[in-house]
Parts: sequence; structure tokens; C-alpha cells
Amino acid sequence: MASATGIPETHSANQGRGEEEPLLGRAGDASQQEDQGLQFNFVIGTAVIAQVGIWILAATIWASVFVQPLMLFSAHPLLNSAGILLTTQAILLLQPTHTPKQKKQGTNIHAALNITSILTLIAALVIIEYNKIQHSGAHFESPHAILGLITYILFFIQAIIGITQYYTPGLFGSTENAKSIYKYHRMSGYLLLTLSFATIAAATQTAFNKNVLHIQLWAVIVASVITLVGVLPRIKKQKLGL
Repeated sequence: MASATGIPETHSANQGRGEEEPLLGRAGDASQQEDQGLQFNFVIGTAVIAQVGIWILAATIWASVFVQPLMLFSAHPLLNSAGILLTTQAILLLQPTHTPKQKKQGTNIHAALNITSILTLIAALVIIEYNKIQHSGAHFESPHAILGLITYILFFIQAIIGITQYYTPGLFGSTENAKSIYKYHRMSGYLLLTLSFATIAAATQTAFNKNVLHIQLWAVIVASVITLVGVLPRIKKQKLGL
């Protein structure tokens, strides 16, 4: 439709579509509909691919643990994989939200899932450290251990920043200041998820895995790639400031 000046009125047609445009695909391909509940966000767009990948990864780890006699150490890979599973769900849940109501509801559940994830990761860290102390093992020497420590620390920082910027924006000086770092929180979240997969891959090269669990490196890489293939295309360009 053209205006009185003869210039096509495209603004109204495109208004609000920027935030709904995913990294790959068309606007609305990965957006929660007005009448849809948050539960549908777990499978919208390419989320189904991400679900296949992350559940394959979790199942691979859990199966390898449960076919062996259970011990205190068994809780370490079980809790870590559960934490990454929860983090992935938290990301998938929030990605499609775009209205104020959806964002508020989504953020609250996103935070709850991530807090639960952090608690499982802390438990995993405590267990492995206790196990090391009990057996006089070396601390933070292998690539997996070093990557794991870095990942734990970054997860904690990510959670603290995410919670405070949304629920206590005054700590950043103002609500606008807090909102200005949202995009960096989102970017670091995707990078941290990728780092988590790298840490799991490094775990396959430890002596315990090679001698006991036998989790295959290729299986971890394939499952991780499938997960990222499902997660990354749903990234909203505008939410990253693109």
C-alpha cells in the first residue's frame, strides 16, 4: 500500500519484526506465538534438533555411568551432564520470547532452571574435590580439570550477572545500564555452552574414562554439534545488537 506521497508504507508491516528474526530463517520462525504457552518453546523451530543432541549426550554419559558399579565419583559426571542439560533447556525456553509478558515469564523460569543447574554443578565440583582429597589425587592438572574449573567459575559469574541485572538493576546504577549488558550476557551464555561441550569432550581423554566409563570422544562431539545446530539458528539478531 502506498501513502499520499507515493512512497510504500513498509514500516507498519515490518514493525516489531526485527526482534523476531532469528540468525537463520525468517522472522517468526523461532518466535513464541501470542496464544502459546512457554512449554512450546522447547520444540519451536530448530529446538527439536537441539533436544535430540542434548538428550543423546546426556544419555550417552548416564548409560556409561550406570553400566558400571556406582561409587561416589559416579555422581560427578551425572550431575555435570544434568547441569548442562538444564542450561540448554533454559536457553531454549527463553530464546523465542518477544512480548513483555513472555519475556517476564520466560526469564523467571530461565533463572530457576539456571539456578538449579548451578547447584548441580557446584555439587559435582564438591564431589570430585572430596574424591581427590580422599584418594590423595592431583588437583587441576589434566586439560579436563583445568577446563572444568574455568567452566565452573564462568558459570557462577554468568549466573550472578544474569540474576542481578534483571532482579536488582540498581546494582548497575540504573535499569538502563543493566539492560545495556543484556546482549553480552546472551553472547557469553552461548560461548559458555560451547565451552561446556569442550570440557565434556576433554573428559573422554582422562584415564578414568578410558579405563572405566569408555565414553567415546566422537559421540560427545557429534551430540554437541547437533545441539548447537539446534540452538544457534534460533538466536535473535536484535537481542545480540546485530
